[in-house]
Amino acid sequence: MTFEEYLISKKISKEKFAKAEPERFEEWKVLFEQMHPESFTMHKKFFLNPTRRKYHL
Repeated sequence: MTFEEYLISKKISKEKFAKAEPERFEEWKVLFEQMHPESFTMHKKFFLNPTRRKYHL
């Protein structure tokens, strides 16, 4: 699974997220590539919902 596919599965718009917060987007992308998707979800659990609300698909 790619980071872009993961964002779609979490209903987060890649374009909106990358444009509004490029540093955090890149940080998450690098971290995602180093972890299993489920581990990434647990690691960022409390940040996913606010991010989804801001950058909803």
